[in-house]
Amino acid sequence: MRVNKKYSCLPAEEKGIHIINIRAIEDIGYDQHESTLLNSLSKNPDADCKYGLYFRDGKRKVDYILVYHYKKSSAGKTLARRAQQNDASVRSTKQDQPLPGKGVQLEMGESEPHMDYHEDDKRFRREEYEGNLVEAGLELERDEDTKIHGIGFVKIHAPWNVLCREAEFLKLKMPTKKMYHINQTHGLLKKINSVIQKITEPIQPKVAEHKPQTVKRLSYPFSREKQHLFDLSDKDSFFDSKTRSTIVYEILKRTTCTKAKYSMGITSLLANGVYSAAYPLHDGDYEGENVEPNDRKLLCEEWASYGVFYKYQPIDLVRKYFGEKIGLYFAWLGVYTQMLIPASIVGIIVFLYGCATVDENIPSMEMCDQRNNITMCPLCDKTCSYWKMSSACATARASHLFDNPATVFFSVFMALWAATFMEHWKRKQMRLNYRWDLTGFEEEEDHPRAEYEAKVLEKSLRKEHKHKETDKEKLTWKDRFPAYLTNFVGIIFMVGLTFAIVFGVIIYRISTAAALAISSTPSGRSSVRVTVTATAVIINLVVIIILDEVYGCIARWLTQIEVPKTDKNFEERLIFKAFLLKFVNAYTPIFYVAFFKGRFVGRPGDYVYIFHSFRMEECAPGGCLMELCIQLSIIMLGKQLIQNNLFEIGIPKMKKFIRYLKLKRRRSLDHEEHMKKKQRYEVDYNLEPFAGLTPEYMEMIIQFGFVTLFVASFPLAPLFALLNNIIEIRLDAKKFVTELRRPVAVRAKDIGIWYNILRGIGKLAVIINAFVISFTSDFIPRLVYLYMYSENGTMHGFVNHTLSSFNVSDFQAGTAPNDPLDLGYEVQICRYKDYREPPWSENKYDISKDFWAVLAARLAFVIVFQNLVMFMSEFVDWIIPDIPKDISQQIHKEKVLMVEVFMREEQGKLQMLETWKEKDKRENCNNHSPRLSRSRSGSLSSCHSYPLDV
Repeated sequence: MRVNKKYSCLPAEEKGIHIINIRAIEDIGYDQHESTLLNSLSKNPDADCKYGLYFRDGKRKVDYILVYHYKKSSAGKTLARRAQQNDASVRSTKQDQPLPGKGVQLEMGESEPHMDYHEDDKRFRREEYEGNLVEAGLELERDEDTKIHGIGFVKIHAPWNVLCREAEFLKLKMPTKKMYHINQTHGLLKKINSVIQKITEPIQPKVAEHKPQTVKRLSYPFSREKQHLFDLSDKDSFFDSKTRSTIVYEILKRTTCTKAKYSMGITSLLANGVYSAAYPLHDGDYEGENVEPNDRKLLCEEWASYGVFYKYQPIDLVRKYFGEKIGLYFAWLGVYTQMLIPASIVGIIVFLYGCATVDENIPSMEMCDQRNNITMCPLCDKTCSYWKMSSACATARASHLFDNPATVFFSVFMALWAATFMEHWKRKQMRLNYRWDLTGFEEEEDHPRAEYEAKVLEKSLRKEHKHKETDKEKLTWKDRFPAYLTNFVGIIFMVGLTFAIVFGVIIYRISTAAALAISSTPSGRSSVRVTVTATAVIINLVVIIILDEVYGCIARWLTQIEVPKTDKNFEERLIFKAFLLKFVNAYTPIFYVAFFKGRFVGRPGDYVYIFHSFRMEECAPGGCLMELCIQLSIIMLGKQLIQNNLFEIGIPKMKKFIRYLKLKRRRSLDHEEHMKKKQRYEVDYNLEPFAGLTPEYMEMIIQFGFVTLFVASFPLAPLFALLNNIIEIRLDAKKFVTELRRPVAVRAKDIGIWYNILRGIGKLAVIINAFVISFTSDFIPRLVYLYMYSENGTMHGFVNHTLSSFNVSDFQAGTAPNDPLDLGYEVQICRYKDYREPPWSENKYDISKDFWAVLAARLAFVIVFQNLVMFMSEFVDWIIPDIPKDISQQIHKEKVLMVEVFMREEQGKLQMLETWKEKDKRENCNNHSPRLSRSRSGSLSSCHSYPLDV
């Protein structure tokens, strides 16, 4: 590797001191206590570099860290053992031994083996790559004398000229000297805003970035030619740590290593194990005594703490520390949680309305009235007997809590809420883009991924082997066709697996219901439906949680074999596959209960059977809405409690504990190493690597589906989502600040493909809620009965109207109850829920006209509800502008001010040019003054005709 004065190695080498020589001095008889005293009096070099935040000179800041594994030779141990036998020979041997990590050259007679070929190859690639980084202008410093054995660190610093050059390449908007006042509201709006600020002051975070600003610096893409426009009074803080690490990462990505006939950037080197990790450093410690103030500590106190759950998030500080992409995620999560507050309040009101009117609900009162003496047909063959409708009184009363006219209003409200939420987020996003100087930012095509480059290399090598001259290769659809086919087959198989599991749970429900019906105790028979429903939902929950993890891994594998070119393409394809599989996994059991259960049962005497022995499930007399509510609530709460919270808390804690045990074991082996304080890059290396925002977004999108898709059956869903998100924000914040390595800051102006998924869920929610209200609930049958069949304009007689009659003599052979006298009397006619002709009719048991009337009303409601709500949503979308008026005015003002700045600069240049011309004329005239006395006219003419070259 090229030698460069900026590239430094171990401190022992810098000082010209050999570590082994010092050990030899100790062997001679140097007093260890005196050395300890001298070391304690000497200045701590780690304190000068702030324990790894700076280079050893204490001036150059560490902007990035590269980590690599190296094998220490065991020759030192062998020599140490020989020291007990022959001190003199050992000293001479030790003096010839090289530093660890620099390669070990042993004599042929030695028993120690040479470093293997792969380690040599990695070392050569590292040397070439680091040499190329030095040529790119970066400054490096190596450290292999760490507490973590076998791990080496390369510290990277970007000097000022490199930062300026890369900022110009990346078109980073930086603050100029020009400042302007932000337009403020006047009159009544100003008073209202001041009152709101005073009220919300206790819930505002105590950070400088969160305070309302009245003055803003004009920003402009950085240019080295126009450095005079920018505020360079403090060059050390002009580029903050987030920007510096972004610039270094861009250099790392495009700098290549050409060993083995192909280029490798940092992504390829990481994928091939040349380096084991690459990350920027955290700003410092976040806890402990005598910790210097830093952004990480401030974030931990004002954001990543459960004690500040009631406060707003310091989004600007989050963006300053983690970058725009992560800042946008937490801003979106905050807006979503805020919008859940009105939805939760309305949901509670709807639920309380159901509780208040349950005693006035005529259908449930009729079902609970034992005087009606309605005998229902058996729920299963042979073992089940006839039962009284009044025994389902509790289910009917509970169904009214969620199946009442207010739920229709709540469904319309939630559809409009979803549209309002999306518009509110777009406006918030534009405000953040303006505040964060992202207006006009366009994402450029990213560097190719390591896997893509490897595939292209493999393809080019195959063509070279066939002696074909080819241009620059790229992967076509033919190269990816096997991967596409695997993706299609794999996704179909996974969806089929989900359906099979749901079908298995259905079989479990049917068989368990039949087994519990044989119970001799009346209490056991009466609680069959609740027991079966609860246990089946718990099984579904466990399966969903397990398959979620499996499907996440499968989606990543399917995306990897496609070999997308860039990280953005990889992320979008991964999101699509993971969302599709997890959506099907989470909602298939709910879709079954909502739209399929009880639809294909048949009738007494002609039931539909599975495997010729199990009857299809029926809904309760009060309908399937109550069961849908139970299913939705248990799955939603279980996923949030177990998967989102316990997993996110428990798994990182467990990994941290395992790392602690490993470090404790190492420290017990080396007490001297244990006493040394860890460098910043060593502490960060022990943290978990950042795995992207996809899992964070995914769990919130699935929750958004629970809140909107089936909200007609569970009005309390927004409330539980709100409570979960209050914890989720602080949990994610704590994870980012304390548990993860600092991610590379990524610029982004929106949340990407997630916005389109949210809009799709919002549109789908309107359709699903329309079908839930019309087909799952009894809202439409009640309306049809009230306006078409009721004799006195009330709901009296509705229950009897929805039940059909069956003559028990028409049972198929072997399906009649074994104990027909279980109720104490002989049953001639039993009832079942359906619209069919009675047994005394000419077309007995055929579908009646009432069924077609109700079906027509249901379909009409779906069409009207869907189009009306869609129109209202589009109207909300149209009436609320995407860009707030004040922000559009500020953006326009910035453009005008920028034009003024450049116009003044041009005018200044012209004035300076004119001044130079006049000055040159005067000087030239003065130079020709002797000739003026001899020939006045000639000298004047020569003066005016003298050429000027400015």
